[in-house]
Amino acid sequence: MFSAIARVFKTPDLRRKILFTLGILAIYRLGTTIPAPFVDYGSVQTCVAGVGLDGQVSLVNMLNMFSGGALLQLSIFALGIMPYITASIIVQLLRVVIPRFEALHKEGQSGQATLTQYTRYLTIALAVLQSTTLLTMARTGALFGGSLSADCANVITLVPEVTGLDTTTNIIRMILIITAFTAGTAAIMWFGEMITERGVGNGMSLLIFISICASFPQAMWSLLQGAGGAMTFAIISVIAFGVLVAVVFVEQSQRRIPVQYAKRMVGRRTYGGQSTYIPIKVNQAGVIPVIFASSLLMLPVLLTQFNQPAPGEAPADWIVWIQNNLMTGDSLVYMIVYFLLTIGFAYFYVYIAFNPDEVAENMRQQGGFVPGIRAGQPTADYLSYVLNRITFPGSIYLGIIALLPLIALATVGANQNFPFGGASILILVGVGLETVKQIDAQLQQRNYEGLLR
Repeated sequence: MFSAIARVFKTPDLRRKILFTLGILAIYRLGTTIPAPFVDYGSVQTCVAGVGLDGQVSLVNMLNMFSGGALLQLSIFALGIMPYITASIIVQLLRVVIPRFEALHKEGQSGQATLTQYTRYLTIALAVLQSTTLLTMARTGALFGGSLSADCANVITLVPEVTGLDTTTNIIRMILIITAFTAGTAAIMWFGEMITERGVGNGMSLLIFISICASFPQAMWSLLQGAGGAMTFAIISVIAFGVLVAVVFVEQSQRRIPVQYAKRMVGRRTYGGQSTYIPIKVNQAGVIPVIFASSLLMLPVLLTQFNQPAPGEAPADWIVWIQNNLMTGDSLVYMIVYFLLTIGFAYFYVYIAFNPDEVAENMRQQGGFVPGIRAGQPTADYLSYVLNRITFPGSIYLGIIALLPLIALATVGANQNFPFGGASILILVGVGLETVKQIDAQLQQRNYEGLLR
């Protein structure tokens, strides 16, 4: 392994790309520790120390993990890369309903550049919206959980509103905070694009990767200091190794559909005749279904926050039911709904990312066919049949991985940010494998020898 690393750094161009990537990642991690304007750093640290003690399910916990802890710290990079990810998913989904977006997607590099520009604009708009929401939650203390709301409503330093001048000052301060959050998101977006263009790997994925890795030491320490102590830590470590091996195995698994291209004469030359295949991964949807399911499950929780009873009145029955079944990670109802939503979104996203009719039509135009299957609609039907059969075990796998943090919360009292399950392990394995493949490919181009012999 050390000789492989030495070969990487002996290659000047590859060494420069890796050092550039590491430098950008270091700047990003530094930015997650710089508080936004008018944020009381001491109060924030006190409130962060008490988050997660009540065991409630919260989308904030997942977003905080994706931001490397910057969200609850209210740093200038508090929003992390999530506005860009959300914008990218929205633009991809709009291809289904807006013909213009689908036409741009088919135009090649110029069309992709236009879609990327739309994604940037939408990212800034979402950043402004999410910054306003984050500021509101921080001012009310709701960002740090219901049991801490009263104690954590003073993390933003504002002037007591006595006169109209004080109100104007507070408005200016809030605008500056929102601007800082939005500018931080724009800077992170630029970091990711620079890594993709001049570094190694996909920049956006690496930023999430390093954010999740930053939460590992604290998560492991909390397990070691938990009720079970060293014994529970050792058992979870063994289980975690098994989960990691299983995830790597499934993420690398794929069904290869053979494709044969017919020979054709153009002038005096013969084209085509080669054989290839269409790779269909078992987990074709990646981590997107887990994120979708988590986000959708937060809608009932938000409804309860906007329908709180007046002081002295009892809450409605449906609010009590949601609080008992959809706000605690150890709830059986929550686990079942989460599992089924993950399966449903896996099928939904796979059929958006992989269109059997489009693939079959492209094959027909290029003279390709699946051996034993007629070109055209029969090929599309066959691809749909294979995709359904592959997606079913893949969606079950995603549902089980998504439930691991909740099972850990219910059995050993681990934090919601349990590092060996859910979106975190899928992102870590996926990004890690893809980055190693890119380094290996670039090393082979220069030295005729890969990263590992």
